[in-house]
Amino acid sequence: MKTAPFREYTDEYEAWFETFEAAYQSEVAALEALWEPSARSLEVGVGTGQFAAPLAVSYGIEPAPEMLEHAIDRGIACLRGVGEQLPIASDSMRSVLMVTTVCFFEDLPAALAEAKRVLTDGGQLLLGFIDRESKVGKQYQAIKDESPFYRNATFYTTDELLSALQTAGFDHFETRQTIFDLPDQLDGPDPVREGTGEGSFVALSARA
Repeated sequence: MKTAPFREYTDEYEAWFETFEAAYQSEVAALEALWEPSARSLEVGVGTGQFAAPLAVSYGIEPAPEMLEHAIDRGIACLRGVGEQLPIASDSMRSVLMVTTVCFFEDLPAALAEAKRVLTDGGQLLLGFIDRESKVGKQYQAIKDESPFYRNATFYTTDELLSALQTAGFDHFETRQTIFDLPDQLDGPDPVREGTGEGSFVALSARA
């Protein structure tokens, strides 16, 4: 997993959520529309806990220790690790969350296989991501080389992630979308709608 920028720019990462609060609240709302809280829930790539905390996620996995400190302060029980090799027992989680994480995996199929391994039968995997073909996705692609976070990221379309999830053995997909303009142009949180293709941020739920 590509972790260097998150270790070096933790403060800048935290500041994004305050600067673009409307976009952040929109993302949380889209995830809440599909997320199934559980005492056995895990966020892979928990970062500083900005999503795990409002979604009441119990546990977090994060490779960057600087990020982990913030997540622990937000009440998340955390372990250091990477999505491609989770330090979690098989069949132990009822729900797994990955938010703006898939683009940083060194090996996406391995990370999805690990999520399926730790989930109970019928458990939920919920992805939150910026669709590469969306308005924000195209903007991120255009400035990719200038961003310490996205310089080495691999962005995906919704169809590409659906295909990867199917290959990993997931099914029963549901989607929500939000952020219909650029984050710096939002006056308040955007609505959450079913489907994909218009909103830049997509919440994609799948079953193990």
